[in-house]
Amino acid sequence: MPVQSYKIPRIFQASSLDLKNKNLNIAQTIAQRGKYTLRHNHMDKHGILVIGSSNTDMTVRTERLPLPGETVLGGEFTMGAGGKGANQAVAAKRLGGDVTFVCKVGRDLFGENSVKTYSKEGIDTSHIMYSEKPSGIALINVDANAENSISVASGANIDFTPEDIRGLEDIIRKASILLLQLEIPAAAVSEAARIASESGTYVVLNPAPACSLPEETYRHVSLLIPNETEMSQISGIDVHDCKSAEEAAKEMLRRGTGSVIVTLGAKGSLLCRDGKTDFIPSRKVQATDTTAAGDTYCGALCVALSEGKSLEDAARFATAASSIAVTRHGAQESIPAREEVEHVMSGTEQ
Repeated sequence: MPVQSYKIPRIFQASSLDLKNKNLNIAQTIAQRGKYTLRHNHMDKHGILVIGSSNTDMTVRTERLPLPGETVLGGEFTMGAGGKGANQAVAAKRLGGDVTFVCKVGRDLFGENSVKTYSKEGIDTSHIMYSEKPSGIALINVDANAENSISVASGANIDFTPEDIRGLEDIIRKASILLLQLEIPAAAVSEAARIASESGTYVVLNPAPACSLPEETYRHVSLLIPNETEMSQISGIDVHDCKSAEEAAKEMLRRGTGSVIVTLGAKGSLLCRDGKTDFIPSRKVQATDTTAAGDTYCGALCVALSEGKSLEDAARFATAASSIAVTRHGAQESIPAREEVEHVMSGTEQ
């Protein structure tokens, strides 16, 4: 697969290699000595590691979203496992990935049921941690046009610390891909990205919900996947169309991020890397619920990359997967299986 370019780990920098020719490119020297290659599927690495949030989603579907101070009657209620980290882990597993998920849950029924759900999916849950805080809860409203509003009580998710992350250093270093989001504290996310980057693990960050991160963190990110709103917040550029999305993506590349994909909802997605920009159109469907669309996209994309696909082909696979998810209700309930995505892609390629 194409070589992925990202920051050389500190242990391989020139000072530790005792280079005879200081003008020799560091990456070339490393490759010549056979100690390291700039590929995220390094021979000693395997699998997708997801570190992030776990919530129980409580969803009410109504004709329209309530205005401030208003009560809307007649809704349908469902409850199920959710959280951006958990959704992305489930997506990656259902779509064929070798997945380990790390989260923090409370010592309560919600946490217990969530862990059981992830285990039944076939996800490695052996590193999940427990908190004295209650498990996370998300209250979701979905209207007839598939638009949603979400309020989250983070609970145990906010208990994630940099110290917890350092305790996971071994599995981070062994992972081929690390997938992160921002529903756990930013300090923990930054520490995970640093450890992964310095060990050659390919770091994917879905900056949702958008928040302030140290500029150094973006230099540890191999691939950034924001939507329009998130990209506007983190780049400082108002993103409202493909042109402004490309401008914002290039700004993040200038800050040191390896590659950027801006998801543009029903319009598609924009890929920006190495001086090249591509637009991937969406697949036209009748959307029912967009709650897990972005999470399905991120999980699917990581699976495709782990299988050696190019970033563009991985984005096409992720687009197909998320197009199925939006036609179904719920978060994890809406995430498709691998066979469904392959069926859709074979149909669109004929």
